[in-house]
Amino acid sequence: MERREVEFPSRGETCRGVLLVPEGASGPMPAVVMAGGWCYVKEVVMPKYAEFIVDAGYAVLIFDYRSFGDSDGEPRQHIVPMEQQEDYRSAISFLESLPEVDNSRIGIWGISYSGGHVMIVGATDSRVKCIVAIVPVVDGYESMRRDHGELRFADLQRAITEDRRARAADASARHYLPMSSPNPTEELSAWPYPEVYEIFNVIKKTEAPNHVHENTTESVELLLQYTVFPYTRRLVDTPTMVVVAQGDNITSWDLEIDAFRSIPTQKKELVVLPQTSHMSLYNRQDRLEIAGQAGARWFTEHL
Repeated sequence: MERREVEFPSRGETCRGVLLVPEGASGPMPAVVMAGGWCYVKEVVMPKYAEFIVDAGYAVLIFDYRSFGDSDGEPRQHIVPMEQQEDYRSAISFLESLPEVDNSRIGIWGISYSGGHVMIVGATDSRVKCIVAIVPVVDGYESMRRDHGELRFADLQRAITEDRRARAADASARHYLPMSSPNPTEELSAWPYPEVYEIFNVIKKTEAPNHVHENTTESVELLLQYTVFPYTRRLVDTPTMVVVAQGDNITSWDLEIDAFRSIPTQKKELVVLPQTSHMSLYNRQDRLEIAGQAGARWFTEHL
């Protein structure tokens, strides 16, 4: 495949990414936008998923959100869901400007946090013609409450309150939390699973040096306000695939299935991956291949 470094404006910031095009393709061709989840940069896993889509004859744009990776934006590692969704829309606008892209055939793909984003963007941007959401975050409050347990969830809420008070006194005094920790009972983090820490640190060493394993505390406060459910019912005629991992206790597969059921279009498909955890979709090639091939098939059928 051909690879090209690109950049595009997104409401006052510059986002950067890579455009992948099938070798020798002349266009105009359908295209898919991909971005990462919580604290991820474009090198984390997404190129592996993109290969299946490019092999099916599609252009793929993988980009870093503002404040992450190669993109501009301050403060760094600050996750504002609505801004990230705006970055998706700006990526679509960039694709529309390319002569090799068929503007009438643009899809979006997301995993984990971005899996929720693509549902919202697909519900609010008529240019989106097809959606693939992998193990999406669909209800931030419920996920955090379950992930942390009652006692640690109270600690998390106190940390959020302390951060808000600090920022009220001095806007530059914002606090940060680790994305995850090897000792979640002793160290508060956003996603309190040693498996997350272990896998992402291997990924950082082997394929994604730009990954920074922390986020602003305010990012978690905004996660607690996050839900896809007001938007899923707007997906009346947009083909939507949701891939869930059986027993996923990080983003909660039962919540993901509830979100899928709330989508009214008949052009939808639920893929349940047995004996699969949330994080195995980052480090197990056999699980990744199943999800990647399913997504590529869905785009081929509906885009």
